Amino acid sequence: MSSPQVAIIGAGLSGLALALALHQQGIQSTAYEQQSAPLDIGGAIMLSPNSLRALDKLGVLERMLPKSYKFQDLYFYSQDDKLVDIFEFGNEEKYGYSGIRVYRFELINVLLDLVKEAGIKVEYGRKFESIVSETEDSVTWRFTDGSEETADLLVGADGIHSRVRKYLQPDLEPKFTNMIGVTAAVPAKQLKLENNEYKLPATFMHDKRGAFVIAPQLSDGSEVLIGKQKVFVGEDPGRDAWKAMNSDKTWCVDFLREGNEDFPAIVANSTSEISPKRVNLWPFYLLPKLETWASSDKHGRVAILGDAAHAIPPTAGQGVNQAFEDVYTFAGVLGQLKDKNSEGLSDALGRWQKGRQERVDNIIELNNEINKRRMPNQGDVETKPFDIDWLYSVNLDEMVRGFVSGN
Repeated sequence: MSSPQVAIIGAGLSGLALALALHQQGIQSTAYEQQSAPLDIGGAIMLSPNSLRALDKLGVLERMLPKSYKFQDLYFYSQDDKLVDIFEFGNEEKYGYSGIRVYRFELINVLLDLVKEAGIKVEYGRKFESIVSETEDSVTWRFTDGSEETADLLVGADGIHSRVRKYLQPDLEPKFTNMIGVTAAVPAKQLKLENNEYKLPATFMHDKRGAFVIAPQLSDGSEVLIGKQKVFVGEDPGRDAWKAMNSDKTWCVDFLREGNEDFPAIVANSTSEISPKRVNLWPFYLLPKLETWASSDKHGRVAILGDAAHAIPPTAGQGVNQAFEDVYTFAGVLGQLKDKNSEGLSDALGRWQKGRQERVDNIIELNNEINKRRMPNQGDVETKPFDIDWLYSVNLDEMVRGFVSGN
């Protein structure tokens, strides 16, 4: 499989990072994005040491840090205003990296700059439709405009509503959880914090009102994200309807303010002034566990990763972090195999999926642990620190060697 040509469907965070990771392995790729221009998605993401280690090796971290807010812990307050739990999200001394919060568009711009410098092609306005054929040596696919392309491998980095996934599992659909998240960005000064009375990022919990999140962002922490979740009654209205709802921000602002009298004053302060332009709505979907992330039952020439393969609930903040782990390890496996024949590709991708799925399963278990702690029974709050060394101290290069060798 010498010098394979890889097609990447999707030029979001996962797709662009994959293009860079493949380039580092000496593998050429082209990314195809259905949108007509680079993605400008609202909102920020939290990155933990496990993915930052990979991004550092790809040369991304150095450029991203000046645009990022660094932090170590997430703090949780009960409805009687007591600090009841702390969740470690990074620690430079222990893991080599703190946690960071960065706007998606800022990270996409950093990735785009690096992709351009590496001479990697990104083609916009190319919407994937379907796989036409897969052979021992290549895969051919069709775009919605009727044009066709062929490559040695095709990777779907096209998100939870992945079209590439339909080739692997035609009947599988993401399930709407009937939960939506509403967030906004506001100036930190309107929190009116005195004497550091609260540690941030913080989640304020209430048994009837749910949880309200306040998280600093921008490199100097001069802005904060505020947000909470809402039960959505009814069927999934569909992606077009969500876009329309996201354009009418009045009810979103009202929802963020609803019930604020039941929270500490910092919550009401945070919602005192909200610009509708800085509000976002996010419907939450879950993906059933997939039988396969690659066409190993055929010739292993089609694969998916990130949210296309596993949509992880946001409890532990690991969705995008696991996508970057996928990217780094997938590129590493291809890099190890590029000078060998293609016979080992399907087996290696099978081991890659098995290992990655085991890690995703462990994170879902961690999510469940966190959820139990957030809703303690009869006031019995568990305060023992979580064991998360396995999550943040992972050696991804060692993982790759295991996927390739089978040991």
